[in-house]
Amino acid sequence: MRLTPATELEHRCKRLQEMMAAQELDAVIIVQNADLFYFTGTIQSGNLYLPAQGQPLYMVRKGADRARMESGLKEVVPFGSLKDIPAVLSQYGYPAPTRIGLEMDVMPVNFFERYRKVYPNAVYVDASPLIRKVRMIKSSYEIHLMKDAADQTDRIFQRAREVIRVGATDLEIAAELEFAARKLGHQGLTRMRGFNSDLFYGQIVSGVDSAVPAYPDTPLGGLGLNTSFGQSAGLKCVEANEPVVIDFAGCVDGYLADQTRIFVIGQLSDRLHRAYDAMLAVQQRMTEIALPGASCGSVYNQCLALAVELGYADSFMGARGAQVPYIGHGVGVEIDEYPLIAKGFDSMTLEVGMAFAFEPKAVFPGEGAIGIENTFYLSNEGLKRLTYTSDELVILS
Repeated sequence: MRLTPATELEHRCKRLQEMMAAQELDAVIIVQNADLFYFTGTIQSGNLYLPAQGQPLYMVRKGADRARMESGLKEVVPFGSLKDIPAVLSQYGYPAPTRIGLEMDVMPVNFFERYRKVYPNAVYVDASPLIRKVRMIKSSYEIHLMKDAADQTDRIFQRAREVIRVGATDLEIAAELEFAARKLGHQGLTRMRGFNSDLFYGQIVSGVDSAVPAYPDTPLGGLGLNTSFGQSAGLKCVEANEPVVIDFAGCVDGYLADQTRIFVIGQLSDRLHRAYDAMLAVQQRMTEIALPGASCGSVYNQCLALAVELGYADSFMGARGAQVPYIGHGVGVEIDEYPLIAKGFDSMTLEVGMAFAFEPKAVFPGEGAIGIENTFYLSNEGLKRLTYTSDELVILS
């Protein structure tokens, strides 16, 4: 278990404070687990109070002693309830804030109302865009963790070669890979910020099931085991000459690396084989144009245009009627961070330090899905790949 260095936490908080100054925020209060982990190094239940100036104050409702052990922040104090916040702030010489930022994209309404009772005269602002912009620029420490996650991911995909067989259910294959991941240190949870965006380790589906649309905002779906969690692996048995899609996110010490590979026992149809080559071509186009300063929206538009030119207008990033308007998404503590290589994100530009997964995929109802996914980051030397498993179609005997 690695603890986030105090210097990392200090740098992250200072970057957020710089953005807060531009928005004239007196304070930001952070409560969501992914954000707590990023800014405190732990997820013990409480509130991180970040003033516009001065030291952050981590007020912990449950697990204060553990929070002190796990967090590199200087000020970690216990407290009972939200109504105690003004008194705690007063003890540290912090004035009552009049303009407060909250994580309004993920905070429940009843939590918001409770904060309004604590400071009824304050103005409340959505601080989530600021938080996500801080998080989208990865430090060398974070990239190191993501490289470790890529190592884990490669080992999981090597294990896939051993467990995929005719007659095995998608669920059996998923269970084998999940077991392998846990033994390699995967935390067992893949965090996603989007509302109702439940996700397990990833999506493991074969043949016709890989082309079944599902509720998540992803190009792939799958039937799943039941209607309560209608996605990913179900009870379909793998057959020869059909795609087996392994879309899996490795995770080490909280950080993710997202990867997709296609396996087949035998041979794919000519249509699916051509589509796979086309998705590789789209990935190659992205690597040529995803440079610092490039518009995320422009990268998306150019890659989409290539997919359409190659004949995949009705199947790219989902079956017709279920297509998603993105090809790439940021990766870090959550699977859907900034940047987004997506429709309409013309004002978001690529910067050194960004890490993202790029996943061109084609879906053919009644036949299957095909595609590739790798995790990249922008370094001072240009675009680098974190995931390194071979891009070749994996043909099993």
